[in-house]
Amino acid sequence: MTQRPLQLHPDRLFPVDPDVRSITRRLYESVRDLPIISPHGHTDPAWFASDAPFENATALLLQPDHYVFRMLYSQGIDLESLGLTPVSKPDAPAVDPREAWRILASHYHLFRGTPSRIWLDWVFAEAFGLDVQLDAETADHYYDHITGQLATPAFRPRALFERYRIEVITTTESPIDTLEHHQAIAASGWQGRVLTAYRPDPVVDPEFEGFADNLARFGELTGEDVFSWSGYLAAHRKRRAFFAQHGATSTDHGHPTAQTADLPRDEAEALFARVIRPDVTPGEAELFRAQMLTEMATMSAEDGLVMQIHPGAFRNHNPAVFARFGRDKGADMPSRTDYVNALRPLLARHGNNPDLTIILFTLDESVYARELAPLAGHYPALKLGPAWWFHDSPEGMRRFRHAMTETAGFYNTVGFNDDTRAFLSIPARHDVARRIDCGFLAQLVAEHRIEEWEAAELAQELSYNLAKKAYKL
Repeated sequence: MTQRPLQLHPDRLFPVDPDVRSITRRLYESVRDLPIISPHGHTDPAWFASDAPFENATALLLQPDHYVFRMLYSQGIDLESLGLTPVSKPDAPAVDPREAWRILASHYHLFRGTPSRIWLDWVFAEAFGLDVQLDAETADHYYDHITGQLATPAFRPRALFERYRIEVITTTESPIDTLEHHQAIAASGWQGRVLTAYRPDPVVDPEFEGFADNLARFGELTGEDVFSWSGYLAAHRKRRAFFAQHGATSTDHGHPTAQTADLPRDEAEALFARVIRPDVTPGEAELFRAQMLTEMATMSAEDGLVMQIHPGAFRNHNPAVFARFGRDKGADMPSRTDYVNALRPLLARHGNNPDLTIILFTLDESVYARELAPLAGHYPALKLGPAWWFHDSPEGMRRFRHAMTETAGFYNTVGFNDDTRAFLSIPARHDVARRIDCGFLAQLVAEHRIEEWEAAELAQELSYNLAKKAYKL
């Protein structure tokens, strides 16, 4: 079988029109080497605390990346064969990582036309200097080359952090996390900024697995009576302050919907008494999550933490995969999401506060122009997160800009975040975002809607400044 070359075209993802493409080139050259602000993601802080080498190609590029293994699973490939460990068998013999890599290689054609193909090809060519395409024939060459490189000092986590000009990464931890890895990073003397974000879902969502046990641990950590309403809120304030002491500038809320509520104190207290019972109903759980979004916004108004809300995911849609492998295994699905009505209680209370920042995300593209852009184009507290998750793609980013810009403008958005667990996809994804944004701006220049100097300023804002400002970094 003939090996096919792997080449990254310098004009990839740029508009086809030659005049627009030439403008895009100039804009992209002005931002391509800017530092990376990665304010929302799920990389493992233990990587940077220990700075231990990544074990092999599979551990780095396949097993952490649900975008990759969900595609393979959709074609009938068992996740266990890729090295994912069943929750019921934590001590099961490990799968040979080379064999798992061979499965990816022999099915790499499945990724044609997907963002994962763009990101992985960038990693293969730019990070590891590979010049032939991944397939069954080149699988072992890839595995040996990547794994060999990972054993060298240049490919340790901190070295890669510095190589790709990452100015700051934010990870995401729950209130019952002790933040020991962040403490180890701070004590190490390394200057890389790896911050945490406060993700309270395990102690806010009564339907989260282990909710009662999570609350008990929450109380142990804070010394508060978390089974009383006042003690529960006090515990949140304590843990938020603890997270802020360890660098947190934001909170993160992954609720099923964007529903908010602003109940009188006695009603909120009575609701809390019901949701901590084992027979909590779905309606009570939803109302409590809604109330807690408003409570979290109140706390953000007090302590200055930026609030991120990203609803609309039907989490763990595949019960068999959830039962066998646990959360975050590629089975979260987008669902229709209301924002205009759902957010009104929270916004009536806090939306007019210019000192509060609430960043909205969505998996429902149908609300871009109808709901999100008008909301962010009016309320001082609101900003729009980027095209996210399934829409973190060239076409998704273009649709986002086209739908949002006319009503919300650029300055009511927060640039780009990569929301990834796969470390080396961070620079790959930011490169895609910069290319797409420069192409969009170039089109505005070519249509004489903005001047090229304005487009150059906006390219800098979208690539770097807006995220840094919005997340207080």
